[in-house]
Amino acid sequence: MSHAAFVFDAYGTLFDVHAAVRKHADRVGPDGQLLSEIWRAKQLEYSWIRTLMGAYRDFWALTEEALDYAFARVPSADRSVRGDLLDAYFRLDCYPEVPAVLKALKETGAKVAVLSNGSPDMLASAVRNAALDTVIDDVFSVDPLGLFKTAPEVYDMVTTAYRLYPEAVSFQSSNRWDIAGATKFGFRTVWINRTRMPDEYSDLAPAMILPDLNALV
Repeated sequence: MSHAAFVFDAYGTLFDVHAAVRKHADRVGPDGQLLSEIWRAKQLEYSWIRTLMGAYRDFWALTEEALDYAFARVPSADRSVRGDLLDAYFRLDCYPEVPAVLKALKETGAKVAVLSNGSPDMLASAVRNAALDTVIDDVFSVDPLGLFKTAPEVYDMVTTAYRLYPEAVSFQSSNRWDIAGATKFGFRTVWINRTRMPDEYSDLAPAMILPDLNALV
């Protein structure tokens, strides 16, 4: 594949969003997986609803609020671990193949970037923790816009910064709704379907569906 830029969603695509709860699973309790799933679902829901309402709060604030909601929904989970969960989320693990794939793509001469709902501090911490700062050229956060994906203005941040047509950008995300938004914008899209979810948004199909990032290189 030859593209001028390879742009990646962060959470769920490069970084494992369930790594924080898994790291403290013994302390969270037996319903840790449920807590993690609710945490992620509400985090995303809050981003969509606040964009529609025009009531932006940064992604870190939504992450905290979503965790508090998850604790309320899962009373068996030990609330005393809240601070450690947030600290772990601020420094999420990346998936095993990520460093090598991004390095290989950068060596082709293409731009390698992140485009994420995450706040700048969150993204900088995650990238630094995974030692990806040497292979990622740019990290684009929605924060300056005050809008979350799938607002088209978010995807336009990349084309404006790089002075590229959308079709020159290969965009990778594990979130099918994100792929739909990027496809509608005009990016060439690759859905990283790590959890083997069924397809949706049939009118906004990705160019490729992969189980992880390895087949990009």
